[in-house]
Amino acid sequence: MLHIAICDDDKAAVESHTEITENCMKNCDSIGKVEAYTTSDNLLYDIAEDKFFFDLILLDIEMPGSTGMEIAEKIKPYLPNVKIIFITSHIEYAIDAFELSVFRYVPKSDMEKRLPAAIQDAIKLIALEDGKNYIIQTNSRLEKIPYREIYYIERDGKNASITAAGGISKVRKSLQQVYSELGADEFIFIDRGCIANMIQIMQIKDGMAVLKNGESLPISRSHLQEVKEQINHYWGMHI
Repeated sequence: MLHIAICDDDKAAVESHTEITENCMKNCDSIGKVEAYTTSDNLLYDIAEDKFFFDLILLDIEMPGSTGMEIAEKIKPYLPNVKIIFITSHIEYAIDAFELSVFRYVPKSDMEKRLPAAIQDAIKLIALEDGKNYIIQTNSRLEKIPYREIYYIERDGKNASITAAGGISKVRKSLQQVYSELGADEFIFIDRGCIANMIQIMQIKDGMAVLKNGESLPISRSHLQEVKEQINHYWGMHI
């Protein structure tokens, strides 16, 4: 699911950009949510303080308070991979936009043609870069964990604890619920209380799954043969 922010001090422009963005998502067969802002400071607050996540941000450069350029610089440390599309009526900003490594610069004089093209190109690129992600969403945060970075998931009381390359994240769900939500062949139960990512398993040795991060996870005797068979099938080789 895409998360897109639109920030412009002109309410009419925000409504127009939102409609264009929603049409672009439909054209790309993508599902997403659009958050609208009429002040750049509110956008920055949501990202920096409330940890909002966005895949794509449409920013008007000329706004009262913090300008689009200033906001882009402040956002990058929190969302280093976010795609930013600058919208402006001043051509001289194009060079600065390029230096900030934004995704696209769209002049207001050619909005009708260039904005939809820029949004659709961004959506396609995000889909290519993202692959599959597990989403943890609560009232206060949204976190995306790429499947390829997950090592294992284990029961931790009433929570499921996800160990990934970026650290440990917890979600208040059962292991079975998380497993169903993942819906991917690479995840297998190696024990009633643990799901492992087969991509991360280097070998099975002495009843243990040895992972690429150096950890070893115990495989229950009741799961051992099935785990070997699934890994054998997945890898296409004998262990």
